[in-house]
Amino acid sequence: MYRTHTCGELRATNVNTTTTLSGWVQRVRNKGFMIWVDLRDRYGITQLIFDEQRTDAALFEQAKSLSREDVIQVVGTVIAREAVNTNIPTGEVEVLVQSLTLLNPSEVPPFTIEDNTDGGEDLRMKYRYLDLRRTPVRENLIFRHKVAMMVRNYLSGEGFIEVETPVLIKSTPEGARDFVVPSRMNAGEFYALPQSPQTFKQLLMVGGLDRYFQIVKCFRDEDLRADRQPEFTQIDCELSFVEQEDILNIFEGMTKYLLKELKGLTFDKFPRITYAEAMRRYGNDKPDIRFGMEFGELNDLAQHRDFKVFNEAELVVGIAVPGANSYTRKEIDALVEWVKRPQIGASGMVYVKCNEDGSFKSSVDKFYNEDDLRAWAERTGAKAGDLICILSGKADKVRPQLSALRMELAERLDLRKADEYAPLWVIDFPLLEWDEESGRYHAMHHPFTSPKPEDIPLLDTDPGKVRANAYDLVLNGNEIGGGSIRIFNQELQAKMFSLLGFTPEQAQAQFGFLMNAFKYGAPPHGGIAFGFDRLVAILGGQETIRDFIAFPKNNSGRDVMIDAPSPIDEVQLKELHIVLE
Repeated sequence: MYRTHTCGELRATNVNTTTTLSGWVQRVRNKGFMIWVDLRDRYGITQLIFDEQRTDAALFEQAKSLSREDVIQVVGTVIAREAVNTNIPTGEVEVLVQSLTLLNPSEVPPFTIEDNTDGGEDLRMKYRYLDLRRTPVRENLIFRHKVAMMVRNYLSGEGFIEVETPVLIKSTPEGARDFVVPSRMNAGEFYALPQSPQTFKQLLMVGGLDRYFQIVKCFRDEDLRADRQPEFTQIDCELSFVEQEDILNIFEGMTKYLLKELKGLTFDKFPRITYAEAMRRYGNDKPDIRFGMEFGELNDLAQHRDFKVFNEAELVVGIAVPGANSYTRKEIDALVEWVKRPQIGASGMVYVKCNEDGSFKSSVDKFYNEDDLRAWAERTGAKAGDLICILSGKADKVRPQLSALRMELAERLDLRKADEYAPLWVIDFPLLEWDEESGRYHAMHHPFTSPKPEDIPLLDTDPGKVRANAYDLVLNGNEIGGGSIRIFNQELQAKMFSLLGFTPEQAQAQFGFLMNAFKYGAPPHGGIAFGFDRLVAILGGQETIRDFIAFPKNNSGRDVMIDAPSPIDEVQLKELHIVLE
């Protein structure tokens, strides 16, 4: 056998026993008369010892030739270490080697395979199979596995069954861009990779399965960022005969269970705020509520003087930055330049310093007196020692601009603690968004989302005011899950397609299979999907999902390890009926 123990298993109770170990050479320390080798596998590190007095001469010479990442097998006696290493579980013992087999030699790796490596991200992505040997990466994947098993156990206990849905499906025009797959046997026709199993899970409800879940791969051909990959994993769920409250309670329970088991944290009922309230108080629909800096709207307090910038603005709004009164003029000017960057797009920023003696100093002292500034401080919740930052302009632009500034300042002030967790539900989203470019409504979530029952009459009179029976679960400023109660009535679904600009023929061509299914007794149903990669990263104390994916893509959507995407052979292109210009 290759091993009797793993490299993380031996303890003081194993002293004077014979062991067989296999693994990779982590490090070799040659003192001339004695050689120590750290042997590593997935489970840990065990120190091996070769000693001129106790080790056969040929074996001692063999040990001298070992290099980092050689794969070896050793047989030896477990002995007590003279100098205990308290940093590793096996630190009380070492193995006096009696035989050594080189199973596979290794070339010198392109970076050191240790916790603190000298390899940059691009290099480690190219040699990801080596990076996986490092403890932090390995522990992230073990953590991911643990979360997945906990989710499966929780949902199984709640009566859900796991069902696999197809990967080769039909392309639809709504949502993000599809990845398409040409069909060799059907010339000129294409499959799409699923952005979500949405329609299939609804069909499972029509099929009477009642409670479904799947930890499933999904695909979106979108621009990438740190928390987005072209292929990603969802915890996808659907339930029959439920209302919004039922779904919120079940999946709030799942999230509490994960936070309790993984982090030792207990929570009362998660707070709930409407979409409109989230936008008013925080400027976005996934607010981080671990810190304050809530928005204070100042129109009634700031538009009565001769300051044209505020008087002509649709919205004047500010935040109180704790302890930032100490910012120098240079630091404040840098903030102004930060909000004026193209990525943020603000035209400028007004500031007010709230001094410790109760006085105020602002960049608009020419137009506003102390009473005005004091009123602004009260509205934004500013205290002595704080700095008030104020933006103005069109409401739909100013809110996201100030939200971006709020998050940037929270990062700079270290207010976003990785070991603090603040979940909340955001509910009552708009059902539809008007798109000026296309001149029509788009579904804010997807076309199968049900309106709030009391808002259904507005579909005929004022569709833009209709609220969706939808909900998002937000954790630390990240949307980790979102879903809705679905439309299960054929007439209402047809009306929704019409509002989205589909002709009856287009709706039938794209979604006829679902519309037809609704004719045969579709139950009331709803669901939710969690972004599994993001959830695992946040529970792991990070926000970059690549660290928790075995083989991630880079920011250009490339797998630099296998060099994909890549051209394919002309013969294949012909078989697929594809002609490149």
